[in-house]
Amino acid sequence: WLHVVFGVLWIGLLYYFNLVQIPTMPSVPAELKPGVSKYIAPKALFYFRWGAAFTVLTGLGIAGGNHYLVEALTLQPQVRLIGIGMWLALIMAFNVWAIIWPNQQKALGLVEADDATKAKAARTAMLASRINTLLSIPMLYAMATYQTLGS
Repeated sequence: WLHVVFGVLWIGLLYYFNLVQIPTMPSVPAELKPGVSKYIAPKALFYFRWGAAFTVLTGLGIAGGNHYLVEALTLQPQVRLIGIGMWLALIMAFNVWAIIWPNQQKALGLVEADDATKAKAARTAMLASRINTLLSIPMLYAMATYQTLGS
């Protein structure tokens, strides 16, 4: 159940960022934007990145505890579908920690950056987040279908 809870947290925030916050920010009046960038986004990103980490860790724990971790990660036929879902989740988690979070820190002013660097970082984070949104669809399909139908 922890894997499901952490997964809902992670993917729910991913969809929030891509379907609500990013498209809405251009229409938010300039004087209100700091409310999002200084208060809401940093807290949401905290839960987003740790939701990703704990989703992956609990998922690997489940696969290890059920003795299919190596087989899934090497895409063996009997567990290929869950293996594909696991690899997509690993790529997505890498995007969260190695691309989205470092760039969001610059874009939100949590680390020192000039305006041009902030703008470039915001775009890079947004593109990586959009990639994760696209990857989430086959990832969720692979994991849900494996749990329902097996390999």
